[in-house]
Amino acid sequence: MGPVLAGVLQLLALIGALALVYVPVGTYTARVYSSHKHLRVEKWIYKGIGADPDTEMTWPAYLRGILGFSAAGVLFLYLLQRLQGVLPGSLGFTSVNPAQSFNTAVSFVTNTNWQSYYGEQTMGHVVQTAGLAVQNFVSAAVGMAVAVALVRGFARSRTGELGNFWADLVRGTLRILVPIAALAAVVLVACGVIQNFSGIHGVGQFTGGSQQWNGGAVASQEAIKELGTNGGGYFNANSAHPFENPSPFTNLLEIFLILVIPFSLTRTFGVMVGSVRQGYAILATMVTIWLGFVALMMWTEYAHHGPALQAAGGAMEGKEVRFGIGGSSIFAVSTTLTSTGAVDSFHSSFTGLGGGVTMLGMMLGEIAPGGVGSGLYGMLIMAVIAVFIAGLMVGRTPEYLGKKIGARQMKLAACYILVTPALVLVLTAASMALPSPPHSMLNPGAHGFSEVLYAFTSASNNNGSAFAGLNANTDWFNTTTGLAMLLGRFLPMVFVLALAGSLAGQQPIPATAGTLRTEQPLFTGLLVGAILIITGLTYFPALALGPLAEGLA
Repeated sequence: MGPVLAGVLQLLALIGALALVYVPVGTYTARVYSSHKHLRVEKWIYKGIGADPDTEMTWPAYLRGILGFSAAGVLFLYLLQRLQGVLPGSLGFTSVNPAQSFNTAVSFVTNTNWQSYYGEQTMGHVVQTAGLAVQNFVSAAVGMAVAVALVRGFARSRTGELGNFWADLVRGTLRILVPIAALAAVVLVACGVIQNFSGIHGVGQFTGGSQQWNGGAVASQEAIKELGTNGGGYFNANSAHPFENPSPFTNLLEIFLILVIPFSLTRTFGVMVGSVRQGYAILATMVTIWLGFVALMMWTEYAHHGPALQAAGGAMEGKEVRFGIGGSSIFAVSTTLTSTGAVDSFHSSFTGLGGGVTMLGMMLGEIAPGGVGSGLYGMLIMAVIAVFIAGLMVGRTPEYLGKKIGARQMKLAACYILVTPALVLVLTAASMALPSPPHSMLNPGAHGFSEVLYAFTSASNNNGSAFAGLNANTDWFNTTTGLAMLLGRFLPMVFVLALAGSLAGQQPIPATAGTLRTEQPLFTGLLVGAILIITGLTYFPALALGPLAEGLA
């Protein structure tokens, strides 16, 4: 079997598995967030935190819940790292320095999971399990809660209430993320991923010294790392490490976990707004972009010129032989078109254009299918903008799902799409202009610029992957990427929830003969075009200085 055919077969198997679970997972998720019943364990949690799950919240109250919960998470995780030296199960590791503790705490609470440290040489068992793994669950649940709040904004009328944040947070964690992650962890253990609390041990003598590895609760963290589109690896090599991802089957399983909830949430959206066809239209947009990026990535990596590359069957530099180009390409596209950031290969070693594909996936806003929750609400924001563009072309007041898109709604949508580009471009420009940050670049020229551009694109979009050639463990990059992660996560949420509140307060507009049919393929094409054009106009100059210049050289 040739490498190209192997890659195509993996892609087809993945699509089949996702299609098989799309309806049950999406419908179940809609029932979870629409239920008025509380499990006994949920009642205990509500009582412990002093929350009334049946009290409806307006968008400012919903936002205050998110910000307060996230601030507490940052503080707890920061202190856990600073106190690591006196905690049991620290494996002898000392406390993490303040700048890196801040960066890591912000990273995991914002669902970014950017890592400027070596996991197996920095974090002990307590920090990994009680700190990082817990945030993998709850940060994903926060994103799902915001998405559901926006969906309620479209579904409800003449009310400013969007549900209860604490109920959405607890249900998303206990009823969706924990069961699926537990099942996935068992499968991963059966397939060779390690799960223990052993200490550091040697694995043999080699030329120049011995090799040492830690054990750890890797399978359980690996499952939620992918399912919650988190991406932070137990080991520095992330999903390229055989303890995290030992075989082609586990590689495909991890890609499936990355994509299953973001794609299925489009079904949840359709069920909750009372029109599954609307959900299929959003799904079609996501699938079109995702498949296009996978095809483009495979082409750049399989068809690269040069006798050495042709003899290897493609550009194998930086890729694991056990995954090949096909598995690595699908993983790279899936992890950057979502907010996952996990890697099973090194994006810095991809071809110039291949590295540009990973970067462009994040620049789209990670909406195809995007992160858990964040992909759906990002795509719905783009749908609002596409409807507005269509309204301008035909001279009709735009509306989406029976809700009028007026000046207030467009201002909020515009602010949403401007936040991350401003963070990416301003911080990249500052890093290149100041004297010390460029010293962190491993490579000169276009590739070195791509390293910096990729870092801030990843941080601002809450992705977390890196180009692997940048020394990001400096005060400058720890501080600036930390700020980018905070602003890139919570500022967009402000605009999403404000938009949800404004939509929920409207009276639905009856459909007429002139209403744009947003459930039809024409709208899907318009939405894909709007996404690509807006992204291209925003980022093309920066891409031309980095991956495009390198790829065309």
